[in-house]
Amino acid sequence: MMFPYLFSPVKLGTVEVKNRISFQPHLTNLAVDNLPSERQMYYWGERAKGGAGLIITEELTVHPTDMAYEKLIDVYHKEVIPGFKKITDYVHQFDAHIFAQLNHNGQQGDGSNSRLPVWAPSPIPDVLFRETPKEMEPEDIEEVARYFAKSAIHVREGGFDGVEIQFGHSSLARQFLSPLTNFRSDEFGGSLENRMRAPLKFIAAVRKAVGNDFTLGIRMCADEMIPGGLDLGQVQEICARFEASGLIDFMDLSIATFYNLYLVEGSMHTPLGYTIPLAAGVREKIKLPVFCTGRINDPVMAEKVLAAGQADMIGMCRALICDPFMPKKALEGRLDDIRYCVADNQGCIGRIGLNKSIGCIQNPAVGREKEWGEGTLEKAAVKKKVMIVGGGPGGMWAAKMAGRRGHKVTLYDRNETLGGQVLTAMKGAGRDEFGVIARNEKEQVSKAGAQVKLGVEVTPELVQTEKPDVVIVATGSRPKEHPVGGADGPAVCNVWQVLNGEVELGANVCLIDYDGHQRATATAEFLANQGKTVHMITSSLFIGAELGPTQDLYLSRQRLLQKGVTFTPDIAVMEIAGEAGAKTIKGFNVYSNQWAEWGPYDTVVLAMGQKVNDDLYMSLKGKVPELYRIGDSVAPRKVDMAIWEGHRVGREI
Repeated sequence: MMFPYLFSPVKLGTVEVKNRISFQPHLTNLAVDNLPSERQMYYWGERAKGGAGLIITEELTVHPTDMAYEKLIDVYHKEVIPGFKKITDYVHQFDAHIFAQLNHNGQQGDGSNSRLPVWAPSPIPDVLFRETPKEMEPEDIEEVARYFAKSAIHVREGGFDGVEIQFGHSSLARQFLSPLTNFRSDEFGGSLENRMRAPLKFIAAVRKAVGNDFTLGIRMCADEMIPGGLDLGQVQEICARFEASGLIDFMDLSIATFYNLYLVEGSMHTPLGYTIPLAAGVREKIKLPVFCTGRINDPVMAEKVLAAGQADMIGMCRALICDPFMPKKALEGRLDDIRYCVADNQGCIGRIGLNKSIGCIQNPAVGREKEWGEGTLEKAAVKKKVMIVGGGPGGMWAAKMAGRRGHKVTLYDRNETLGGQVLTAMKGAGRDEFGVIARNEKEQVSKAGAQVKLGVEVTPELVQTEKPDVVIVATGSRPKEHPVGGADGPAVCNVWQVLNGEVELGANVCLIDYDGHQRATATAEFLANQGKTVHMITSSLFIGAELGPTQDLYLSRQRLLQKGVTFTPDIAVMEIAGEAGAKTIKGFNVYSNQWAEWGPYDTVVLAMGQKVNDDLYMSLKGKVPELYRIGDSVAPRKVDMAIWEGHRVGREI
């Protein structure tokens, strides 16, 4: 076997899981009326079908005071049981086990949803939610313990194989454990023994409710990664004490808190496997099975962690959102067919943070598994000759899907390699992993039977010669040529020209950022890495205004500032003037309306928007039987929409 450790069984309490792969808990926003939904059943079921040995649900809220997010399941109501049974029955048919995660978010919540006060160990506002909580009275603690027990009974009656209690990055239990959030002077605060008292009550209540023949574990924060908080040494002691209680069967680990959310949900700027040392540290101190989670996005790394004895179970979250069938493909030795997660965070965490349903930039089927999941693609009733113009992600997905349906597909691109704008975007500082999006699909296009023709400029005449039944235009977009007065002058260029090495740059550069995303910040960092002096001007409140939901804002700004990049926000740029070596920027403050001038600069770099490449599409309208356009050639957006539209059109023609 290629992965003997990864595909060996493991005992978790009374349950034997067939392999060491766990689909980790995360918000989905797929619940309906705070009850389990059919979409969740298919979502979790798809990962079970794909070969994960264990599924752990998103957090299920145990008490009315905990409604941190609108679309959580209220597990304390018995009405959840029928929906749970449907979910667990569905998952079990794929020879997988499923645990339910119980949680109370404590201070990390929002009373505007529940219209109740937020409860916490101490009246300390959370850094993200910023609501002053009510300091829990002893009877409140007892009530939450009872609700944990009640919720656990509903979980068992709903057919789950085990339960996990959230003591991790967002949880009332961690807030009791941590000196950073627990300032109590009664029996629930002060010494470690006292700080463990409430969490142990929660565990004991759940254990009594479910009995000794039901698997129970906790999700523990291995290190809060902030001065004054829990560190690995303290957590090792806490875990040893929890183990000694004899009440739990496994230890699942997370990292950090809302003080440093970029570590909880690390983007591609965070190293692969960045939590492995923490898992290894906990495993040194306890005998219970230990889970390791955090950017372990391929089976090879997972196998190494297990072989080295650093963990007993590998938690995969975004990796299995991106490719639910990674376990099955790894077991069959089909590593080239795995769609690897790049931790871009736009489709998963970025959507959830904006209260949208879970998604993935590389997997349009996420949340739509019933309609678009594995096994739903049908062969075309009529085989058509399909011509696709543009080999970016959208074009590749259209070719792949149409090819799999049996159409005769030819994919054209003017360049000598497939990838489109991804090949430029990946040149931004720290963005090289973004190129995996193109690498994931290249071979799948050929495997789907599509023919690829590179270095071909498709003209209306070529289309007429080929006489296709269907033309899909995926010609993308290009930077706006004249977004502001003087933009066509000397020593003015756009971010694509910079990243592709097409222009000579001076030492002193101004980057005008109307993008607010990686296109601007990654280019600015790229320039700073070359030793340039970089000044960024934006009309937004701050540089990187779109990076918050993807957890890139904090570290991107930190790196830019450490590399000497300076920022001027709130400016509407109206004119670029002067010659090379003496460029000036003229504009006004969007709030005060006060005009100002900046400079001189050697070079001005523009991140001021894109324009569609739609000439071919417009010239073909009314001249071919079926004509579609997708991605940026419709409107300049991000890669997720190009893939979504390519997938949809390829599936439907």
